[in-house]
Amino acid sequence: MDVPFYQRHLFFCLNRREGGEQACNNSELAETMFHTAKKHAKDLGIHGAGKMRVNRSGCLGRCSEGPVAVVYPDGVWYTYVDADDVREIVESHLRDGVPVARLRL
Repeated sequence: MDVPFYQRHLFFCLNRREGGEQACNNSELAETMFHTAKKHAKDLGIHGAGKMRVNRSGCLGRCSEGPVAVVYPDGVWYTYVDADDVREIVESHLRDGVPVARLRL
């Protein structure tokens, strides 16, 4: 069996919309949290080939619940409000393999 290049991906929806339509990154929070997650994963030594990857994404289709992020291949969807939430997702789910129940969608 082939070993996956990455164990897990954390995708952050960074979609924006004009005219006041709700989107995950209209306030720039998602962009900031993407950078927070990527830096934290690198600081923990879990980011890179054979480990985890934090990625940008376009619209993930759950705009009304945003901002959203999703961990694949687990298919676990999250929302978040601040850097503490994002660091908890990185530590608990990416590093330790335990989804964060309070942030799940």
